[in-house]
Parts: sequence; structure tokens; C-alpha cells
Amino acid sequence: MSGIGMQMHLSPRMDQRQILAPRMIQSMEILQLPIADLQAKIEKELQENPFLEQKEKHGETDEVPPDFNPDAPLKHDTSGDLEFSRLDELNRDWDNHFNEEHRVSRGAMDEEGDRKLDAMANMANRPQSLQDHLAEQIGELELDEATRRLAKHICSFIDRTGYLGTREKASEDDDRDAFRTVTLAEIAQSYDQLATDEEVEEALTDVVHKLEPAGVGARDLKECLLLQLNGDTPYRDVLRVLVRDHLEDIANNRIPIIQKATKFDIPTIQEAIEALHHLDPKPGLKFADVETRYVMPDVIVERTDDDDFNIRLTDEWVPKIRISKRTVDLIKNKDLDDKVREELRKKLQSADWLVKAVEQRRNTLLKVTRAIIEHQRAFLDIGMDHIQPLKMQQIADQVKVHVTTVSRAVDDKWVQTPRGVFPLKRFFGGGKENKQTGEDVAYEVMKQKLMELVSNEDKSTPLSDEELVTKLNDSGYPVARRTVTKYRKMLKIPSSRQRKDWSLGS
Repeated sequence: MSGIGMQMHLSPRMDQRQILAPRMIQSMEILQLPIADLQAKIEKELQENPFLEQKEKHGETDEVPPDFNPDAPLKHDTSGDLEFSRLDELNRDWDNHFNEEHRVSRGAMDEEGDRKLDAMANMANRPQSLQDHLAEQIGELELDEATRRLAKHICSFIDRTGYLGTREKASEDDDRDAFRTVTLAEIAQSYDQLATDEEVEEALTDVVHKLEPAGVGARDLKECLLLQLNGDTPYRDVLRVLVRDHLEDIANNRIPIIQKATKFDIPTIQEAIEALHHLDPKPGLKFADVETRYVMPDVIVERTDDDDFNIRLTDEWVPKIRISKRTVDLIKNKDLDDKVREELRKKLQSADWLVKAVEQRRNTLLKVTRAIIEHQRAFLDIGMDHIQPLKMQQIADQVKVHVTTVSRAVDDKWVQTPRGVFPLKRFFGGGKENKQTGEDVAYEVMKQKLMELVSNEDKSTPLSDEELVTKLNDSGYPVARRTVTKYRKMLKIPSSRQRKDWSLGS
């Protein structure tokens, strides 16, 4: 046995690390919040922190002096005898005040209840789910009870897209859902009454497949599309053949192969495929409970009369907060319990940090946006095809902050400009030198040029990726083929084979 020795020893090592203080962490979190989340955060803090109060008027001065330091020792004040009852209440009810939900009076509860009822009355009704819609239809059909119950049981296996199956994790390392068709045998075996595969098939075909939306209960895309063909569908008979036998050929625009196999003329095939695009490959999603997200810009950029730009934040509806001097004075009283005083100090410190973090967010967002607009003036004056290459480090250097501060400032923020509403991140991106002009060109401009080339191409002989590379290079945009392919896929532009219009000849 060979001797392998292991030795352990201690050696001093200097290690430099950056430890973020809680105050800095809170500032970064506040900076990253979009305007709607900031408003919700402040309203929540106003409810929970007794040291915060809302300014009644815009521009109203703070009650506490600007040199106020929440970390300094608090001097005892014996002149607050008139407020002693409130101090006594704070002292006795400390645990309830800070560790449980705030207790409110019966009047306040009634008032809160009224507000909730008003909110419920003005709230949009919950959208009807796919399962509710199917069950409602089955209940209205003239069916015997056994068939009705079996049809409802089958519907319980229909997923949110409308297919008969389940969605499960593809693998332990992949969070995406993988669809798995449920067999008739599985449905029959899970039914609490005796049912054969044939009975399940009959209920599926005669009941479920005739429900709305058309195509629901299908086991694959082919069956889903076939179920949607009816007497009002243009080219129904042609589509039945195409869907049944040539879905893959349609996906790859192999029109000559379809024409040879079906003997349909090419214009008929193309018009039938156009009708096919009006069918729904995922009919159940019409009932998906998807929340609509409305974009609320954090910043507005407006053109002024002298052809300059005015930049302002959309924080008019965000409560303006300050430290409550009345509450600060209360905790100076000598009769306050030391434990309560220390916990109150923490609340006071947190309130002070929040007030300063909100103001810092405002100043940082304004400075960062101003710097972005200075760099992207050509975009505002002319249009998207004149957006300039811009990196966050450039803005960080200009406004003298760390690049991560810029990243947090623009994260999930939107800006309203005379040319539309855009995410602030849209104005950042790399670029390359235009060989013709010598100027840097943003990748966004190259994408616009790519779309323009495809839009104006001869559809009888669409441009291949290699040909697109040549044309872009000839225009001064140095790009490789793999870059063109990547941009084309990002822009959802089909391949040259899929873009070919076979009716224009070969």
C-alpha cells in the first residue's frame, strides 16, 4: 500500500469582500421597483410603520429637521404628559401592535368592509374556465345520467389548451411542461363506475367532441383541426385531405409534393392553407385565466416648444411620505419601556431609510433617463432605424454610479416618448461599424434592415440566409451567416423555403 500523507495546516489569508449594509440593500430594492409596485410598497409601509405619514400637500415640508439622525441617542422628554395615555397604550400593547395584525375599531372595520364591498362590486367577474364551460354545456344536453357523468369525467382530463391529456415536467432539470395524451383505458380505469374503452370512445366522440370550442377533447393536432372543419369552412374537403395526410408538408411549405400527391392545383392548395390559418390549434386557451398586464410608464419624455425634451417621472399618485415628528416625540418620554423603545427605534430607522431610498430612486431614475435620451436623440428625432449602440457602462460612467445601479434603474421600467412606449432596456445594445459610413450601427438597426430586405424580396425566389448576408455586407453591415439566422429566428421570419410562393412559379 503506497503511503499517501495528508497534512492540515492553518495559514493567514487576507480576503477582501463587499458586505452590503441593510440600508444599501433596501435602496437597491426600491430602485428596482416599477412605479405600480413602488406605490403598493409605500401604501403598505404607511399602514405598518407608525413613524411614516403621508404629506397632505405636494411640496409640503418635512416635520422633522433635515439634520435628523434616527441612529442618535434619543433624549428623554418629560414634557409629554398629555400624551402619556398613548405611551401607555404603546407599552402595554407592544406585542399586538408589531407582531400581529393591527387591531382596528368597529367603525374602522365597517369602513374597511365597505371599501372591500365597493371593490368587489367594481371588480370584473372571474372569467369562466374551460371546465366550467364544458360542464355547463353537458348539463344542457339531453343525455341519460350515465352518459352525462361519463362525459364530465372525460372532460376532467382535458388540459388548459383543450387537449385530452396532462402536462407534466419534462425532466428533473427542465421546468417546461411536457404534454402526454391520456389513453381511453386510463380514463375507463379511473372512472368510479364500470366503463369499457368502447364506452369512453363513444362518449368522447358523440358528446365531448361536439362541445364548444370546436376541437376540444382532441388527442393530437390533426384531430383538433379536423374537428373544427364544418360546412362553413372554406375548402373544407380539400382541408380534410391536407390536414389528414400533409400537415408536415404544410409546415415546411412543400407545396409541389402536396400537389403531386393530391392532384389539387397550387392556387387551391394555397387558399386552403390560408383558411387553415383561421383554425385554432389550442382552442382551450380562449378560456385560460390569463391576467392582462397593463404597461404603466415610469418616465415621460415630451418634446418642448424649443425642440428640446422635458423628462418627468409619473409618480403623481405615489404617496409622498415623511417621518412623523409627533411619533418621534412620543418615544422620547422617559416612562417608555426600554425594550419597547429599542423596537420603536428600529421602526424609526426603517422609516428613515425608506424615505431616503424613495428620494434616491427618483433622482437616479431621472439622471439615468436623461443620459439615455442624450445618447438616443437621433431615435427621438428620426425613428427606430437611427437608434445608437449604447452600453450600460457608458451611462454609469456619465452619471457616476456603478453599472449595476443603472441595470436596476432600468429594470422593468417603461418610458413614454413621442414615438411610443418602450422598455428602458430597449435603448441599450451593441453594434458594429458601418463599413460605408464609418459610424457605429446598433444591432437593432441591422434587424430593421434584415426585415426590410425580406419584405422587398421576390417571393418566387426568396433570399437565402447566405444571400441576406451578402446584401447586408454590401450595405455596410458586417454580419456573419449565423448572426443573420439568429436574427431571422428572433424576428420570427420563416426560412427561404417556407417563404416561397409556389403560385409564382418555380
